[in-house]
Amino acid sequence: MDGQSLNTTVEKFVLLGLSPSRHIQLFLFTIFLLAYTTTWLANLTIIITVTTDHRLHTPMYFLLANLAMIDVSYSSVTVPKLLYDLLNENKTISFNGCMTQMLFFHLCGGTMVFFLIVMAFDRWVAIYRPLRYLIIMNRNVCVGLVAGAWLGGFAHSIVQVALMIRLPFCGPKILDNFYCDVPQVVKLACTDTFVVELLMISNSGMLTSLSFLVLLVSYMVILVMLRNRVGEGRQKAYSTCAVQMTVVSLIFGPYIFIYARPFRKFAADKAVSVLYTVFTPMLNPMIYTLRNKEMKGVIRRLVVRMN
Repeated sequence: MDGQSLNTTVEKFVLLGLSPSRHIQLFLFTIFLLAYTTTWLANLTIIITVTTDHRLHTPMYFLLANLAMIDVSYSSVTVPKLLYDLLNENKTISFNGCMTQMLFFHLCGGTMVFFLIVMAFDRWVAIYRPLRYLIIMNRNVCVGLVAGAWLGGFAHSIVQVALMIRLPFCGPKILDNFYCDVPQVVKLACTDTFVVELLMISNSGMLTSLSFLVLLVSYMVILVMLRNRVGEGRQKAYSTCAVQMTVVSLIFGPYIFIYARPFRKFAADKAVSVLYTVFTPMLNPMIYTLRNKEMKGVIRRLVVRMN
């Protein structure tokens, strides 16, 4: 991605970050470093637990381990740079670095959206076709669904960056954020961006809003189907659906707030961005493990063996 060939004179962007106060920056660094470390530890625990315990070699836990991998990848796109900038006065990112960060950010974010639909489909099959569940959700199908989610995220990301990279950037170069994202960067283009913004909102906004609607309808259908169930299986299914609906709300709420509206600055933008880039990838594994007795039991046994 050569800046000259892209009809732009901006070689780097200056990030304003979260606060000009040095004391607040150091405080935020401590909080975010703890959150990022917890994200890695919690998600790696899930991946190792699912991989090493044969009792968890089922489609649901295979998908859960892949979600943990997406969480780690997603947080690693923005948080290391954020931590570095909180300790440095010079908060800049090159033009090429900015485009690359947006590419991977929307790759992981788009993959997350499609992957949550895959997980809802898994629950639908488990509840609606319990006797054929392992046949339908065999390993090849699971791998194909995971690959499809990543391909969908890649397609979404390429569209976003392809629209952005065609714009001329000749100044200003002040980016009022702590990472590069479409709503802020597009406003720095020195041309009329109305059509591009409309296309981007249609891409990201429609993707998140329609996916959220599909997931809500899917879980409502699943909950209606569960009314006819009895016994422990019904309670376990309710618990699993409740966990997935919580994760869906944590992810789609901020996404819709940021991307399904005109790209204008709102006071809550940075706070919402911190929520879904720093804290949501940390909360996801905690929500899944705290509500899953089987997972907690396996983790406890794993810790005992390690000691």
